[in-house]
Amino acid sequence: MTTLRLFAVMAGGAALLAAGATYWVRSRRKTPEQIERERRQQLSLHGRICDGTVLDVQEMQSNGPAGSAQFIMYSYEIGGVAYQASQDITRLRQFVDIHSCKLGLPTSIKYDPQNPGDSIVIAEKWMGLRS
Repeated sequence: MTTLRLFAVMAGGAALLAAGATYWVRSRRKTPEQIERERRQQLSLHGRICDGTVLDVQEMQSNGPAGSAQFIMYSYEIGGVAYQASQDITRLRQFVDIHSCKLGLPTSIKYDPQNPGDSIVIAEKWMGLRS
């Protein structure tokens, strides 16, 4: 086999290997929904609980396939620092009725002690909303 032919075979093999590695990496990439679900699971398992207040609940119409998006806005205080946050609860509709959420409703918040701004009011296996 000539050197030129050997070089061509090696270059072709390297190109196939690079294409396969690229495909494998891209197929393993997580969707934004998967990342958000994992964040909620992490906070519901390992987050600390504090008291908070529901500020607003909104349902926004969108042009996408989901139809409408639902958000809950809330506030809480940790170590003298006041936080205001919102959570997209569109994918958690089966766990909460946003029409029963009232402004000023006391709620429990789960937050990350390393990053107190990272918080949730509701997850698949935990709910901080009170009746």
